[in-house]
Amino acid sequence: MNRSLRNLLLLALVALGLAWPGSARAVPIGGNHSGAGIPEGVPPEVADVGVNEHLNEKLPLDAHLRDHTGKDVVLGDFFGGTSSTSSTGAHTSPKPVVFFFAYYSCPVVCSLILDDAMKSLNDVSWSLGRDYDMVVVSINPRETTERAAAKRQSLINSYVRGSAEDGIHVLTADQPTIERLTKAAGFSYHYDADQDQFAHASLMMIAKPDGQLARYLYGLEFPPNDVKLALFEASEGRSINTVEQIILYCYHYDPKGGKYVLVASRVMQIGAGMTAVILGSVLALFWLKERKKWRRAKANAENALRDPRRGKNSAQDTGPLEDGEPLPVGTGR
Repeated sequence: MNRSLRNLLLLALVALGLAWPGSARAVPIGGNHSGAGIPEGVPPEVADVGVNEHLNEKLPLDAHLRDHTGKDVVLGDFFGGTSSTSSTGAHTSPKPVVFFFAYYSCPVVCSLILDDAMKSLNDVSWSLGRDYDMVVVSINPRETTERAAAKRQSLINSYVRGSAEDGIHVLTADQPTIERLTKAAGFSYHYDADQDQFAHASLMMIAKPDGQLARYLYGLEFPPNDVKLALFEASEGRSINTVEQIILYCYHYDPKGGKYVLVASRVMQIGAGMTAVILGSVLALFWLKERKKWRRAKANAENALRDPRRGKNSAQDTGPLEDGEPLPVGTGR
């Protein structure tokens, strides 16, 4: 099933869930990230579900969680790493982190979000594990290590750009830690005890190497270009090539829409600069060509003055003059 058809079916399920009294509370919704009022028809049980963006605020890196093996870890263990900027690894720079809240027994939306995220990361030129890390934290305090391990392996298997064993971290936590993390990120969710499901927003967060939240990207799909640009910004001080810098200059982040948008004035500025460079290069080449033709004509004229026969031969040797080229003295067509 292609992605568009699958998402249409998912949207139909969401609409049906909102309209069906018995299941409305269990359907994950997109989140109130823009700060607008709760849409009409949303059940009151999930009226507080959404996202309040905490840009440039830090996640609690001292929070204790469990990894896919059940080992106690600290969130900061997955931040502050360095990425190799050369084949020898001689130069390194801090790595940004792609961050998700999910739960591993989610029947539909979480799997779709993470699956589509991996498809997007497969289309990003940076390598997962080498240039950035991915951290997923479950919002279910009863999450098992077995489920976390299975989800991690599924994500690793879906990454085709190389090995992501060291770059994908699927974590679990107790309720106080979950509340601390979600509060720090401005991520609000609702647990439906009747159906044992969580209502939550669908989004990807990009964090800086020091744990500060840099970008929130929303939806069931994450355009690779948006992810790539967010990683560029979050990397802070990372050496990037000129093409990437131009892309960053052409795009800026729209907090209201949660997307990168093309800025027309910036594109015009860059376009004007490139036009000036190209036009200047063309004029310079034209001037050099004309100067060369003038020097050749001058040399022929000087030869003709010194020796009319030699000048004539020289003019003949050089072949017919181009249209508009001055005739040397003492010579003719």
